Amino acid sequence: MSVRLSLAAQSGGFAVPSEGRIAVFHPRAEHDLSALPKAQLLIIQPFRPDHDHFAAQGYGCVPAPEAGAEYSAAVVFLPRAKALARMLVAQAAAATRGQVLIDGAKTEGIDSVLKDLRKRCEPSAPVSKAHGKVFWIEGGTELSDWLPAGPQQVEGFITAPGVFSADGIDPASRLLAAALPKKLGRCVADLGGGWGYLSAQVLKHEGVEELHLVEADHAALACARLNAADPRTQFHWADARSWKAPGPVNTVVMNPPFHTGRAAEPSLGQAFIAAAAAMLAPGGSLWMVANRHLPYETALADRFAQVREEGGDNRFKILHAARPKRGRK
Repeated sequence: MSVRLSLAAQSGGFAVPSEGRIAVFHPRAEHDLSALPKAQLLIIQPFRPDHDHFAAQGYGCVPAPEAGAEYSAAVVFLPRAKALARMLVAQAAAATRGQVLIDGAKTEGIDSVLKDLRKRCEPSAPVSKAHGKVFWIEGGTELSDWLPAGPQQVEGFITAPGVFSADGIDPASRLLAAALPKKLGRCVADLGGGWGYLSAQVLKHEGVEELHLVEADHAALACARLNAADPRTQFHWADARSWKAPGPVNTVVMNPPFHTGRAAEPSLGQAFIAAAAAMLAPGGSLWMVANRHLPYETALADRFAQVREEGGDNRFKILHAARPKRGRK
């Protein structure tokens, strides 16, 4: 990917500065940034797997824009979430002296962003390629109304643009929270904890002394720090598939992601199941919720001695697995 970025840089239309920092907002691991001078790039990526991908290649990386930072140029790779896309464009415009290049696929709303920007500034002529467009605007363009007016609240919880279930409590997580047994044990882990709804419910359970909330999205984790604020909670910005618990865990709760694009990817949830089995104490339990069509039962039976469906509805199923099997990789 990023053929559009290469075309824009090679054409000379997008002026790549010879000095100063160039901020690159939300590039994904599949994006090729070789058309830009690596030494000048600052990758702004809140999603831990993609952040670590670029950090491993030697790029400077941060999870969020630095307060008061100024950039000589910026590149914004549009996410699908509309509110987040506009926030990133506004952040880039406010902090950039030179040009701000905006790259996105049609499925990521690039046409809508271009249409809206034409009402308030003069974007360059777009370059169309690979089912998307790239164009640029001048830094300093006034887009402050595209920034959040303040903390976003949902039923007493704080969320943020672009995080999973930003506009309401996820119904699957609500279903799982209601199904959890009264006693969960001393140590609990919430894998892929998002903005903290499940963890906040876990903290209400008797006997919980230690809670590990593991979340790959830095923005969601920042919300979770507010929503599950408690001395017992430890927050981990990490990929739950590879995170290692500091000690045996009595219970894992999770509503794992099942896609990174538009198509379902059951392998994501299966990797969460493997991680849960590896961190649980011998008598530990996994409680998870999943869409009914996702085939997790085989993966659970492969990793646990006991697997049962404990409820749900026509959309979701609550799965309980106990006694993790040992000796598996």
